[in-house]
Order: sequence, then C-alpha cells, then structure tokens
Amino acid sequence: MFSKILIANRGEIAVRIIRACREMGISTVAIYSEADKNAMHVQLADESYCVGGSRVSESYLNIPAILTVAVESGAQAIHPGYGLLSENAKFVSLCEQCNINFIGPTSEMIRKLGDKDNARKTMRAAGVPVTPGCDIVENVEDAKAEAEKIGFPLLIKARAGGGGKGIRRVDFIEQFEEAFMAASSEAKSAFGDGACYLEKFIFPVKHIEMQLLCDKYDNIICLGERECSIQRKNQKMIEESPSPALDEKTRKQMMIAAVKAAKAVNYINAGTVEFLLDNDSNFYFMEMNTRLQVEHGVTEMVTGLDIVQWQIRIAAGAMLSRTQDSIFTHGNVIECRINAENPDKGYRPSCGKITRLHTPGGSFVRFDTAIYQDYVVPPYYDSMIGKLIVQARSRAEAIRKMKMALSELTIDGIDINRDVLAEILSDERFESGEYTTDFMSDFEKRRNN
Repeated sequence: MFSKILIANRGEIAVRIIRACREMGISTVAIYSEADKNAMHVQLADESYCVGGSRVSESYLNIPAILTVAVESGAQAIHPGYGLLSENAKFVSLCEQCNINFIGPTSEMIRKLGDKDNARKTMRAAGVPVTPGCDIVENVEDAKAEAEKIGFPLLIKARAGGGGKGIRRVDFIEQFEEAFMAASSEAKSAFGDGACYLEKFIFPVKHIEMQLLCDKYDNIICLGERECSIQRKNQKMIEESPSPALDEKTRKQMMIAAVKAAKAVNYINAGTVEFLLDNDSNFYFMEMNTRLQVEHGVTEMVTGLDIVQWQIRIAAGAMLSRTQDSIFTHGNVIECRINAENPDKGYRPSCGKITRLHTPGGSFVRFDTAIYQDYVVPPYYDSMIGKLIVQARSRAEAIRKMKMALSELTIDGIDINRDVLAEILSDERFESGEYTTDFMSDFEKRRNN
C-alpha cells in the first residue's frame, strides 16, 4: 500500500480524497493555487505546496510544477480526482515515466477511450449497443453526405469532446454546415482536435450510467446505475439511484454491456459507462469516463462501498475482495449539486465571502463540500461548491428527505441554486420518474412564464 499520495485537485473532491487517505493511514500532499491558500484541502493535508497563480492554467494544470512537488515530497502516487488532469493521457504518461503511480487507468486506456470515434468502433466490435451514426468525417462535403444517410435530427460530436463542448444538434440540412464548423472549431480550441463524427439524435432519452470497479487481475464488478437525466447545457444537476426507468431485465442487460465495455479495453480502476435509454428500453453506448465521477457518492451510499478507497487499493495492486454476487443496493439515493450561481439571472456564477453557513444533518444525509464559515469563494473555478446526498427506504421518501435537507441548507453571502433544485424535486414530471434529458428546457420555460 502507498504511504503518501499527492492529490492533484482542489475543492470538495480534494477534501474527499484526503479523508479517504486518512482512514487508510496514508499521508497526503495537497497542491494549491494562490487563490486557494486558505482552502480546506490545504488545511487538512499533511503537506501543502503552491503550484502557481490563481487561474487553472497557472496551477492545477501546471504539469511540471505538480510532478516536481510529487517527486520532491516523496509521493508514491497521484490521485487526480475528477476534471482537470484526470483524463489527460499526457499527464498520466509523464507520471508513468517518473515512476509515480497514477490512481486511475493507464495513459493508453485514457487515450483510446478519449477518442470518441475509436471508442464507438471498439464497443461495436465488443457487442455493446452503439447509437447509429458514422465514423470520423474529413470535411463538410463528406459530412453532409453522411448526414443525409443518417437523417435528421442528428448530433455532430467532436472526437475529443467532453463536458458538452464540441457537440451540436442539427434539425435540418440548411443548418448543417454552420453547426459542423462551429463544433469542429470549438473542439479544436478546447482539446486541440477538431475531428468530428455524426450520430442519430435519439429523443427523448434518459442518461444512465453504470459504475465499474476493475482490478489488475481481470476482475470486474458493476455497482449498478445512476440516473443523470436532469441536466442543463449537458451539465448534471440531480442524480439518483436506482433509476426509476429501469426494469430488472434492462438493468441486467445494461450491466452486462458495461462489463463488456471494460473488458474490451482491459480497463483497470474505477470507470463509468454512460448510456442513452429510449422510451422502448433500448439503450446505446455514449462514452466511458476513465475517472472518478462527480456523483460517485450516490453509488457509495446505495452500495455501502467506498469507491475512492477502492481506487487507491486497485492502483496499489490489490485484488477486488468482492464479487458481483456480493453487491447489493439499499433503498433510494438522491444527490443535488449545490452551485454558487443565480438561476434567476441566467445561472450567473457567484463568488464572495460566506457570512453564514448551516449544513443539514440527520441519518443518511451527506454533504460533501470544502466550504466553511467565512470562506471566500474565488471567481476562478467551477461553480459547484458541494453535493448534498440523501438516502431513504423508497424514492418518495428520498424526495421528501432531500426537500427537507435543502430547506435546512443555509449559505449566506453568495447566491446558490438551492431553491431551483427544490422546485425541480416538486415537479410532477420529476416525481413520476418519467423525466428525460429535455426536462430542464421545458422546466425553465414554465418557470420563466
């Protein structure tokens, strides 16, 4: 087992990893930007080092500085959390060259699955259902010809896309050329790769993902699903497990498909296979995330397993001690992402000093965060400042419990999205469980009228 781990991240996920390491008796090394010198993860870690300026590019993406700290501090491994460098194959390759264990898959796996076109081909060959579409198209003319074959509406997707970037929906051929150029340009700017492919736009759909743990000895367990269909601009807002849309037959088929996906690339560590589910219970592979998910706490609560600790054990060479038959889920879990933003002003990000803080408590209520009384939320980073998670015996009870927890949550001094989350939970379409990925579009139209 490792004796010291560097956490290459910030905010609540850095705090989450530090706590997991403490429970395992592992020393921790934090990195921080100039803006984060008073951050909670800096205070909790055994050692802390500034790696650059306030902006992400100057600090949390400063690969030379991070690796220098790792080597000089004697860290044996790096946990990347999510986002930032967690799916950066170049960073992982450099860790490997420096003989530093990367807590996640290999650079080769990340590279293969990060190439969305290659991932589609791999999954198709492995027998995993894939959305109808075409492979990489070299130019607009070829793309138009493929679009006519696929039919409209369709999606233009960047090979190297992520986080909603490099994606455009096209309803008519007249819109195609402009949308194709925009998607390609956005992907080129964000990821350095403007190559795109096309997919049939399946609508309406649910976004459902399967959580996997895979060790170095070809053992794989699937920890079940998370329903992630409440999204705004491709960013998740509320997740739950189990999904109200899955019957046992479809759930089992989707779990089998997720395991096939991992086996197809000899995957190691925690990973998530994302699917689209249509109204006829047909599901299609969307992508595989080669990292810890923001919403991993949902699965932890519903299964009782600590995914972060298992990531560390697997990276250290441990064999999974659980089999698929030993995995059980308990009750219903719902997570709300608490963001520093103002929904009434176009979800404008908010920053400033937290003048009053009260977090909800009670049995089976969890609040993952890095904020504290008098903490100053900086303007440089993602707006998510916490994840509120509840568990109950039934879905109806979990909804009521989350509403109660939200009503108790108090964060003064900045704007947060608490009230809009409560409104979503009270919406008939959410309560029925029949909501799809278009929910927020309809919800906001009704809310603003």
